[in-house]
Amino acid sequence: MSDELRARMTDGTYARGSFLPSQRDLAEEFGVSRDTVQRALRELASEGWIESRQGSGSRVIKTQRIQSSTPKASRTPRGMTLGPLISEAFEQPEVTLDVYTLTSESLDAHIRLQAERIHGRLITPERIALRMLLPDRTLPPPYPRISGDKDDLRPWRRMLDITERHTDSLRGLLKDLKTEKLVQDVDVQIRYVPLTPAFKLYLLNGVEALHGMYEVIERQMELDSGEVVSALDVLGLGTVLTHHVKDADPDSPGSVFVDSMQAWFDSVWERLATPE
Repeated sequence: MSDELRARMTDGTYARGSFLPSQRDLAEEFGVSRDTVQRALRELASEGWIESRQGSGSRVIKTQRIQSSTPKASRTPRGMTLGPLISEAFEQPEVTLDVYTLTSESLDAHIRLQAERIHGRLITPERIALRMLLPDRTLPPPYPRISGDKDDLRPWRRMLDITERHTDSLRGLLKDLKTEKLVQDVDVQIRYVPLTPAFKLYLLNGVEALHGMYEVIERQMELDSGEVVSALDVLGLGTVLTHHVKDADPDSPGSVFVDSMQAWFDSVWERLATPE
């Protein structure tokens, strides 16, 4: 539930300053108890997404912000969010998506939206190729960790569980599209690298790049046991992403950035990545 709400705040469905539906409406929509809704809202509040006040509801205070490196970007402010950019990429006959990220959580949410559009025959891509680089699952990263106790690995294991759940979801969503003959060809490859991502990178159809640094914050984290701890965590959903577009001029800033990041990704993929 919290994943879906994050996705809606990321793609602009719930804009900054707007209010989420009431707890009763959320419980009815997701088919869960009020206690489950309250836990999800506490999680979102601890991550800085929403601000909840008794009697006033939950107001969105953070969304995925995207700034363009192209001064004359033609998209509207609403269009400059992650959701519409991925939607545009999936409207092409051939979709190529290269992603370097800490977890697959936000990507799963966006791919789910595109799968729904394909099932509804709103878009009809012929081929989808996804390559994703994730950090090595055997090397605990510096974050997330409990404040003052770097040896407690429970936050890391929690992150692994989140990543594996969303990675499995991604594979299933995309492969089902091929099985159901909605997309002719689907290629999903995931490799793990001995690196802790300091930034998030999306490369869309070889012509667009979204790049943003991860932000380390201190927040309250609820572990699988139900215990709430103070933790240092790395969040990517609320950070600023910079949007770069490749154009006809190979020496333009957008073209140089997209080409350089594509070359970096390909190099890591071929030389450092270990196939799953």
